[in-house]
Amino acid sequence: MTTRLRDERGASAVEFGLIVPLLIVLVIGIAEFGHAFQVQGTLSAAAREGARAMALQNDQTLARAAVMDATSTLNPAIAPDQIVVTPASCPAIGGSSQNVRITITYPMPFLTGFFGAGIDLTGTGVMRCNG
Repeated sequence: MTTRLRDERGASAVEFGLIVPLLIVLVIGIAEFGHAFQVQGTLSAAAREGARAMALQNDQTLARAAVMDATSTLNPAIAPDQIVVTPASCPAIGGSSQNVRITITYPMPFLTGFFGAGIDLTGTGVMRCNG
């Protein structure tokens, strides 16, 4: 009877050894997905803030500063050349109705590097000029 228990313990150890790597990959994947989801939310909110600043103040510098402030928690930080403002300026009040679009492109590095170096994420915000 003791031989049978030893055999079963060995089988359990083998099964455990086969399952653990799958569980580790699953946990790492969940962590990476959660991080990417959080970064995507930050980019979308920052793009909306930048579009709002551009639509109301018609100043690209202030719009870029609003984006940089809203993404201050990202590491690595957003560079100014990753922020695209279209069009370059809003028409004067009473002019044609036009939208301003802020697009942020961010190369997000993975936390662990297990799935590669990283992925490119994009956040976009659109707002009508002059409110």
